[in-house]
Amino acid sequence: MPRLRLSTDPSLPPSGGPSGPGDGLAVAQIGGVLRRSWAWIAVPTLVAALGAGVFVQVVTPRYTGEAKVLLESRDPAFARTAAERTDQTQPIDEQAVASQVQVAMSRDIAREAIRSLKLVGNPEFDPEAEGSSAIRRTLMMLGLVSAPMDRPSEDRILESYLDHLLVYPVGKSRILAVEFRSRDPELAARGANTVADLYLASLEAASVDTARYASTWLGNNIANLRARVAEAEAKVEAFRAKHGLIGTGSSAAAQPLSSQQLSELSSQLSQARTIQADLTARAKLLKDMIKEGRAFEIPDVANNELIRRTVESRMAMRAQLALESRTLLPAHPRIKELTAQVQDLENQIKAAAERVVRTLENDAKIAGARVESLRAAVEGQQDVVAKGNTSEVELRALEREAKSQREQLESYLARYREAAARDAENASPANARVVSRAIVPDLPSFPKKLPIVAFATMVAFLLASAGVIGRHLLVTPAGPGGDRTGDEGEPLVQSARTDRPRDFYPEPEPPPSRRPVYEPVYGGAYPASAAERFAPALAFAHSLRATATVHHPVFASTAPIGTEAAAQAGGAKTDKEGLGVPAKSSASSADLDGLIARLENGTGKGQGKGPLSGPSKGGCVLVVETPRADGTPGLASNLARVLGPRYHTLLVDVNGIVSGPSEPGLTDLVAGAADFLDVIQPVRGSRLHAVKRGAAPLDVLVEEPQGLAIGLNALSQSYDWVLCRLDARHAEDGAELIPAVGPCMDSIVIASDAPSDDPALVSLYRLAKETGVARVVVARHGEDADRTPSLEGTPLRLSA
Repeated sequence: MPRLRLSTDPSLPPSGGPSGPGDGLAVAQIGGVLRRSWAWIAVPTLVAALGAGVFVQVVTPRYTGEAKVLLESRDPAFARTAAERTDQTQPIDEQAVASQVQVAMSRDIAREAIRSLKLVGNPEFDPEAEGSSAIRRTLMMLGLVSAPMDRPSEDRILESYLDHLLVYPVGKSRILAVEFRSRDPELAARGANTVADLYLASLEAASVDTARYASTWLGNNIANLRARVAEAEAKVEAFRAKHGLIGTGSSAAAQPLSSQQLSELSSQLSQARTIQADLTARAKLLKDMIKEGRAFEIPDVANNELIRRTVESRMAMRAQLALESRTLLPAHPRIKELTAQVQDLENQIKAAAERVVRTLENDAKIAGARVESLRAAVEGQQDVVAKGNTSEVELRALEREAKSQREQLESYLARYREAAARDAENASPANARVVSRAIVPDLPSFPKKLPIVAFATMVAFLLASAGVIGRHLLVTPAGPGGDRTGDEGEPLVQSARTDRPRDFYPEPEPPPSRRPVYEPVYGGAYPASAAERFAPALAFAHSLRATATVHHPVFASTAPIGTEAAAQAGGAKTDKEGLGVPAKSSASSADLDGLIARLENGTGKGQGKGPLSGPSKGGCVLVVETPRADGTPGLASNLARVLGPRYHTLLVDVNGIVSGPSEPGLTDLVAGAADFLDVIQPVRGSRLHAVKRGAAPLDVLVEEPQGLAIGLNALSQSYDWVLCRLDARHAEDGAELIPAVGPCMDSIVIASDAPSDDPALVSLYRLAKETGVARVVVARHGEDADRTPSLEGTPLRLSA
């Protein structure tokens, strides 16, 4: 099956050893490199400082005059119309300020400023003031350069003038700063003030031109509009006269005569109907009163003088009749006579009332006849008005047209009067004013001597330092005998000339005859080429080597600890983080040297025995430990104790005790919750480094094979020996973790005191062989006893 780790080339120097041209430069080494090459830094820095000092003393100083202009509305309130006074002035926004900047730098103002400042003939602005050079005259003769005298003098120096002028808004305010640079301080101040004054004059001229244009345009349109108004009003009057729609009122909205007549007839008809109804009601009431015998109560009857005397006579007769009736009987002639006289008087009164009733009836008939005649007149007038409504519609349209023309004419006349009032010099002030005029500067704006010298010195120092560091990284001088040497003069480790060529990306090892069931399937996510596959691991390795000397200085040290470290390695020590130096066990160093030699030969990473050879590297070794009866430290701890003083060794606890969140480990590294410098912890009193299990579950090692392979490859690039301890106390741990971790190893060592035919040992050996590692070694905990040959002949019983 394909290997998941990057084989280390024996020709490459080990991590933390002498730095070669391709190994980079640690941060702690930069100071030494710069100190040794101080001359290469000091000389360019001093030269740059002297050159900057000479430059600021020789160069011609330039002065800057600055004037400030405030943009605001200066139109007085009394100069506005009544409608304009109620309107609020629109604020000046950023776009308007930017537009005014371009106005101040316009070519028209520039030409006026050139003439006012008399810049024509000034050698600073006019390149032709001192004459043309011979080369320029030759180019002009050949037609390659245009002759400057062919253009106007202002246009010839326009570009030079704009180079010396700078107009910009001050922050987010409405103030424009006008800066003018010149070798002459008086000219600089005068130029800034002149540009500001010309800018204000241009704004005033623009206001006057606007008012003048408006008055001219309105004057030309008013004459035409008057003619159209007169024509429209004439059409209205002619149409009204033609169709009889003449009104009696003086206003244009007066009703036509026919409509007024209809209205009057309608009023008369209503009055006639009212009179008729009144007379009819009175006649009916009088008839009822006569029938009831109350004719004398009728007002018209009672007010009649004749009827009044008749009523008095009746009353006198009735009194006499009553007097005679006391002595005479009703059949007496006297009584009959008096009764007849009384009856005759009553008949006279009734006849007078009947005459009043007949008079009212006659008046009611007359009123009815008048109503009928008025009704006929109203109906006839309605026909006349209905026929004139169509004409009135056309008349109203003509009236509306004439009215709109009249209103437009009145509006134009009002605006014309306002524009004519402002069509005069200084009638409309500019919407800006100068708030700060330029004064003659005392100090030049260029050059700033101290900042220029300091900046040039700093840049030269940084460039010289960068050049020294780059030279150290890219170029390595040859030592005696033609060998390349490092920064301290020690020979670099190079590949033996008799060895095979360096192969940074070896081909994958051939897969076994059958694919293990535990092999992870990557699918399309697995890189096809070795360069793509191990690029992340190389990046991690270089990053780890570059930063290890900052956090743990012992990482980069290649010097052996010596006798003191060896003496300290004799006893078991534990620091405050729980990382201790492995204690000595019954197995001596001599017992483990043979196992170490076989592991080095198995990986093929030995550097040889020549004078240029470096320390051997065992790569990544998985130590599978079975439980011991006496409880003494296992084989992984013994190997770490022996390899620690000799090599850069890292002890990784694969499935040990779960650590807390504050102590990340291997599982956290694979899961991406921690980086290398967090999980790698130095063991105090020893060169050994350790990585704990971590707080994440062990399933991440099985689920993230690529992350595990990248992490272990990066560690193998930075350490000579990476010992991964796997506790096989539980069978399920070995069955799950050996297939996941094994493909990333160079060798697998199974530490067990069980006999060769032990089913558990045979199962572990089978799992180790199926990972495809180069070498699987079975050893005892306490001595060097390789029982691999005996296990090779043992049948792999799956039921074990």
